Amino acid sequence: MRHHGSHNGLDVKIHYLYGQWLPESGEELRDDPCFFHYMNFFPEVSEHELITDIYLPLK
Repeated sequence: MRHHGSHNGLDVKIHYLYGQWLPESGEELRDDPCFFHYMNFFPEVSEHELITDIYLPLK
């Protein structure tokens, strides 16, 4: 899932992925943590321009 904006809002997306998307998807998790791919960094871009991809460790 792609997150746009401040990293402070990442928790909302993570809660959605684990609490709603995953149970409805039929996918299974591996025994690994989720991870983040930070596409850009503050202060190189403004906080509202930050892009972070969130990955769940699926089987």
